[in-house]
Amino acid sequence: MTAAEFKEIWVPLTGRFYRVAYYILESRPDAEDAVQDLLVRLWKMRGTLGNISNPAAFGITAIRNLCLDKIKSASVVRTDRPSEDSLEYLRDTSDEIDVSLIRKEKMEMIRQCMARLPDKQRKVLEMRIFDNVPYPEIALRTGLSEENVRVKMSNARKNLKKMIDYEENR
Repeated sequence: MTAAEFKEIWVPLTGRFYRVAYYILESRPDAEDAVQDLLVRLWKMRGTLGNISNPAAFGITAIRNLCLDKIKSASVVRTDRPSEDSLEYLRDTSDEIDVSLIRKEKMEMIRQCMARLPDKQRKVLEMRIFDNVPYPEIALRTGLSEENVRVKMSNARKNLKKMIDYEENR
């Protein structure tokens, strides 16, 4: 795969990759780093990328796994003890672990709430957020009018927010 082919296929997908990374990591710098890491990894394996039939799905799966690995590695407690000279072993990592666990729990709660949305609302929300499909395209895919798609999207967001608020305050 040449550099031009790589730019033509993979670079336009970086917006999708960023949204998925931001959704998982909830941090702009971390999401940007994850997307950059993904592009570097893809560039290194560019020789085998020609066999991929759906680059968007491949990239989204890869960025998701990369983000989950970042979260997991942040929550791993070191087993090797630093030297006595460095005071690093005195640092309390429990806050980092707590934040990671909270993120994982929140992601799972959001996934459960999205699963409880009405079918059309969930599909419209997923297409718009995860796939960045424009409203006219969503209307074509779902058979709804563009105005109806916007209403469903608005209702999906409202319902999801209500469900998340309810779950958080339970």
